[in-house]
Amino acid sequence: MALESIWDKQALKPTEIVLVKDGPLTEELDQIIGQFKKISPLKIISLEQNHGLGYALSYGLNYCTNELVARMDSDDLSKHDRFEKQIRFLHEHPDCDIVGSNIEEFNHRPEEIHSHRRLPSSFSKLIPFSKLRSPFNHMTVVFKKAAVLEAGSYQPFHVYEDYYLWVRMIQNGAKIANIPEYLVTARLDDSQLIRRHGDYIFKQEMKLQKEMLHRNFLNRWEYSRNLLLRAYPRLLPFWVLKLIYKVLH
Repeated sequence: MALESIWDKQALKPTEIVLVKDGPLTEELDQIIGQFKKISPLKIISLEQNHGLGYALSYGLNYCTNELVARMDSDDLSKHDRFEKQIRFLHEHPDCDIVGSNIEEFNHRPEEIHSHRRLPSSFSKLIPFSKLRSPFNHMTVVFKKAAVLEAGSYQPFHVYEDYYLWVRMIQNGAKIANIPEYLVTARLDDSQLIRRHGDYIFKQEMKLQKEMLHRNFLNRWEYSRNLLLRAYPRLLPFWVLKLIYKVLH
């Protein structure tokens, strides 16, 4: 369904689709990829072992031949006019380096939306917002490849590969924006929230905040605020964290 959404059902079809296999996949997934390759401009990049999202995205980006690159996760759905609207936006705003959008979220059935994630759209509102929360829904972004590479591309930073990249791009002078529409329907269930809970995620959150402080992206007050609002809630009971996510969304 994810592959169909970016090809069969897409109003503006991509000229290439770069798929990174981050380590061995199941036979079923390989069959699906093989079938899709027959009908689309699919370029398959295979890694012998799993390296993690940051490495896989950075590696795959090197095989993208276009200047404009759209991100997509393997279990989400792009709306039929997603690429058309985002590419048009970038042509109409040539100074913009990244454009994302809002998302609808579902658990099992895409037609049963249970939540939404809306983000600021303008550059002036996104910059202060980005000091507390990621300015993009990662699976929605279309960016200029050169701007990403100039900021050091994706780097290994488990859970926060995207947020860390946006911070470096902003500090590098990149212009960012969101289209205030729901252009992607994203899968969000308890298993994903569980992965953002516990001691390990708490340590990763602390590491991110320290890095943003070290880079002078945050001042001391913002750093302390973020520890209280972002890091320590990772240690709360899961049902409390789930409630916090619901309120934020």
